[in-house]
Amino acid sequence: MRRGAAIALALAAPLVMGQAKPVLVPDVSQRSIQIAYSFTGADLLLFGAILYPGGRLPSDTKRTDIVVVVRGPTQSILLREKEKVAGIWVNAASARYRSAPSFYAIASSRPIEQIVDERTRAIYELGVDSLQLSPVSTAPADVQARFGAGLVDLKTRAGLYVEAPRAVEITDDVLYRARVTIPARVPVGRFTAETFLIRDGRVLAAAVRDIDIRKSGFERFVARAAQRSGIVYGLVAVALSVGLGWLAGTLARRI
Repeated sequence: MRRGAAIALALAAPLVMGQAKPVLVPDVSQRSIQIAYSFTGADLLLFGAILYPGGRLPSDTKRTDIVVVVRGPTQSILLREKEKVAGIWVNAASARYRSAPSFYAIASSRPIEQIVDERTRAIYELGVDSLQLSPVSTAPADVQARFGAGLVDLKTRAGLYVEAPRAVEITDDVLYRARVTIPARVPVGRFTAETFLIRDGRVLAAAVRDIDIRKSGFERFVARAAQRSGIVYGLVAVALSVGLGWLAGTLARRI
């Protein structure tokens, strides 16, 4: 809620000062992505137009930039640090994060640090280094920073946190387009695609489109069964494993 209020206040500033501002008209190539057993990922095209007041382009020479952020549903994450004791790796310190994005991809027309300052990046969470991970911990700041960097590194190596500078193409300061790759290991849920129009370091307009990513076919049936009847699902899974093991053993003895 605090992030949403900050963004709304920042975007309302030009109106408070009586200034007209441009409007973004965004869209995405897929509003719904189905994950089946053969799903290997998807390319999401984000495109749109910038509508300027009076239909006239700005007369100044300030550069227009577009930043697109695709964000997955937040999740609670417990991160553990391994430590070698007597030659054995064991769990040592740990940190829990209340609302870390399950997926985060940012595409921009230039490197984000060249577009906005650090304060603006923090307000709009532009860049993996500016994510508000909401740690549930009273650990010292340096320890929290170490775990935060570790979480970002793990997500980045898994292809779930992505930064793509210069991936947004802008045509005639009006049309824009960008591609974001959705990996095969993407979590399911309601995603958002946020588009920001930035000029001279200021966010002038923003717009959001929703994207549903969900399982289909047998994968959806299994996932729903696990959620609705966890105990029954577990018993059936154990029984199926035992049955398949017995069948494999019987066939092996006959061969």
